[in-house]
Amino acid sequence: MIPITVVDVRDAEDLVVEVLRSGAIAQGPMVKRFEEAFTGVTGTKHAVAVNSGTTALVAALQALDLQPGDEVVTSPFTFVATLNAILEAGATVRFADIRRDDFAIDPDAVAAAITGRTKVLMPVHLYGQTADMGKLAPLASEHGLHVIEDSAQAVGASFEGKPAGSYGMGCFSLYATKNTTTAEGGVITTDDDALADKLRLLRNHGMRARYQYELAGHNWRMTDLHAAVGIPQMAKIDQIIAARQANAKRLSDGLAGTPGLDVPQVLPGREHVWHQYTVLVGPHAMLSRDELAASLTEKGIGNGIYYPKIVFDYDCYRGNPLIPHARTEDFPVAASVAAQALSLPVHQHLSESDLDKIIETVREVLGA
Repeated sequence: MIPITVVDVRDAEDLVVEVLRSGAIAQGPMVKRFEEAFTGVTGTKHAVAVNSGTTALVAALQALDLQPGDEVVTSPFTFVATLNAILEAGATVRFADIRRDDFAIDPDAVAAAITGRTKVLMPVHLYGQTADMGKLAPLASEHGLHVIEDSAQAVGASFEGKPAGSYGMGCFSLYATKNTTTAEGGVITTDDDALADKLRLLRNHGMRARYQYELAGHNWRMTDLHAAVGIPQMAKIDQIIAARQANAKRLSDGLAGTPGLDVPQVLPGREHVWHQYTVLVGPHAMLSRDELAASLTEKGIGNGIYYPKIVFDYDCYRGNPLIPHARTEDFPVAASVAAQALSLPVHQHLSESDLDKIIETVREVLGA
C-alpha cells in the first residue's frame, strides 16, 4: 500500500533525548527555540506555540474579546476545527461559498455575507494553497474586520510573496499528518505586540509570573518534548516543500487529460505547499468519487476524502443558534466540491515508482 501520508521524525531523536535528560519537559527553552524558528518561516514578529491547531483558532478569537452576536465569516468547506473554534469562542458563524479553483472562500461571496455585526474574516488556506488574500485582505480592511487565517494546512505557503499567517493572526496546526509536525501542537502568528502578549497569558492560565494572574486563561501550553520534535523540521521546511511540489507536478503532468478528472491548480502568485493533492472526480467520470476511492484502495493506493460534507451538514449542528444561516443549498460550489474531492498521496517520501503507480492506476480505473 502506498500510504496517503508518512510520518518520519527520527531526526528529532537527539533533541528529544536532550529534553528527557534535562528533567524539565513542560514548556521551556525548546518551545522558545521552536517559536523563533517559526517566525523565520512566516516572517512575523511573534509566534506563540500552543497545544493544537484548534487551540490556536480558539485563542486567536478569544484574544479579540468578541461579544455575543459578533459574527465570523468563514468557509463551509473545511475541517470541523474551524467551525468548532468559532462556536467555542461564542461567536455567530456566517459562511460564504468557495471557488473550485483554490477550494477557498470566494471574495465575492464574502462581500455578500458581511453584515453590521461581522467582526472577523477567517479564510481557510485549504490543502496548502492560500485563499485569495489579494482581494480578501483589502475587503477586511474596508469593513474594519480582524483577519484570522486558518493556516492549519499551509505552513510555508504564500500569496504574492507574503507568507500565510502574516495578514493578521495566523493559526497553524502541527498535527502528526501535517507537512511539519510536533505530533500535536499549534502556533498563532502576529505582528501585534499586545495581541502576542495576551495570547501568551491566555495559554498559561493568565499568569504573567507564577500566581500573578492578569486574566482568566487556560492550559494551552506546548511541551518542550513536542517542540523538540518540530525544531529539525523547521530547518528543512524548504526541502519538504520542494519535494511535495515536485511530486504534485509529476502527478498533474501524468494525470492531465484523464476523462472526468480535474487536477488541482496552482494559481498565479501563490506558493502551494501541497499538504494534500486533491483532484475532483466529475459527473462524467467512469467511476464516482467514492467508487474511485474504493478501487484505488483495493489496488494499494492510499487516498482520502477531505471533506465528505459541508462542515455544518451534521445532526450535531442542526438548529444551533450560533449557526443561524446554515443551509446547504446556499453553498452550491462547496456542496459540489465535497461530493467530488479526492486526495492522492503527494508526501515527500514517495519514490518515482510510487508516483508511476499512482498515475497509472488512476488512469487505468478511469479508462484513460
